[in-house]
Amino acid sequence: MSSYSDVQKAVRAEKFQIWFAWVSGGIIMAIITNATRDIAVVSVITEVLFFGLGLLATIAAVRMTNALNRKVEAARREVLGDV
Repeated sequence: MSSYSDVQKAVRAEKFQIWFAWVSGGIIMAIITNATRDIAVVSVITEVLFFGLGLLATIAAVRMTNALNRKVEAARREVLGDV
């Protein structure tokens, strides 16, 4: 069994990767939306599509973060003997 600090460090790194990808995706979507601003129909489609995708990505990132939090909590309980 790995130690609690190892699990905690791994989870912290995973959380950083999740939220870095979320921010990067948001920036890329904003750049694409800005690039299609002058084309009326395409602009509306990209805005609606990216809004939906952004909402889904946010939900997924929060769910993954919550799952990682539960994993760390279980490791903490195991180390402290609160099982």
